[in-house]
Amino acid sequence: MENKKVFVSGCFDLLHSGHIKFLNIAAELGDVYVALGSDANVRRLKETTPTYNEKERKFILNNLKSVKKAFISPGFGKLHFIEDLETIKPDIFVVNEDGHSPEKQEICESRGIDYKVLKKIPEESLPARSSTEMRSKKSKLPYRIDIAGGWLDQPHVSKLHPGAVLTISIEPSQTFNFRSGMATSTRKSAIKLWGDEMPDGDPEALSKILFRYDNPPGTEEVAGSQDSLGIIMPALNYLYYDGQYWPEKIKTINDEETLSWLEDKIYLVPLAERAGDYEVYKNSQLNESNVKKLSEATESCFKAILEKNLDTFAKHFTESFNAQTELFPSTFPKWIQPIVEKYKKLGAKGWKLSGAGGGGYLILISDVPIEGAINIKVRRQ
Repeated sequence: MENKKVFVSGCFDLLHSGHIKFLNIAAELGDVYVALGSDANVRRLKETTPTYNEKERKFILNNLKSVKKAFISPGFGKLHFIEDLETIKPDIFVVNEDGHSPEKQEICESRGIDYKVLKKIPEESLPARSSTEMRSKKSKLPYRIDIAGGWLDQPHVSKLHPGAVLTISIEPSQTFNFRSGMATSTRKSAIKLWGDEMPDGDPEALSKILFRYDNPPGTEEVAGSQDSLGIIMPALNYLYYDGQYWPEKIKTINDEETLSWLEDKIYLVPLAERAGDYEVYKNSQLNESNVKKLSEATESCFKAILEKNLDTFAKHFTESFNAQTELFPSTFPKWIQPIVEKYKKLGAKGWKLSGAGGGGYLILISDVPIEGAINIKVRRQ
């Protein structure tokens, strides 16, 4: 009987024991075909060049006994492999937990392809490995997540009604996609400014230096200061804005109980790229009433976090995002709603997008594990 065709896609740069185990498990299901992301696509998605170019990565994989055939995928974007599915016509599509996304699952289901998500469990007696971990040793600079109140760090918003933005600084345990709402462009500026490690010094003072570097004189679209503050200031931060680029007040919450609680409740699910014709200010409803809703939802969200009340946190977390989308409707494309409904059925109690218009991550609040989602690690100091 002919073996089943097993399809795998990815970069497979910095090949390590985790990759080998993943491919070995996939090979137990049938003949493995690997669609490698091209150098150009890796640069597009990650704004970084692979350590090994596409020809070398292809050569290495084609010389593994677990791989039937590896080839360079000609497609672009996170879903670069769609044309390859038509060519290979696989029976099974295998991803690991980091590579899972609702769009991949839907594509497979619509084509009758069995979709399998493998847990990342290291080989016995070997340490856990990932390309992300190996790269993160090169850059220890954190990312940030906007929990609530996004847009209030822009003066044209907070001048209508003052309010807070809640951000958390997170460790680089995951290489987040560029332009995904995780302050990746500001982080890139920080790497240019300081290299791979944050310098010693007062966090707020360093944040001001990064904000100025990220927004030199003449900048037309100024990046909000929550980006630089969210990266540099450790833990959970409450940033209060009143019509200025810099917050009037900063509160840092760094107690272990609260941070561990947040880590246990927040999950990230990767989403497809946003549309190329996306316009953030299209049909905007920027008025005092809508900004006030955003401000009030954020205050309630912050109170719920301090009280560690999951249901209230999830409610106001979602309310804050709903207020953002009332202000800027194009930030929430219709194609994401079915994905949200799916995760609500799986137990998610609250949700929002990290990247306006899609292109980032669906952030979920849940007291039950979300299969295939990414866990975060809050930076303590």
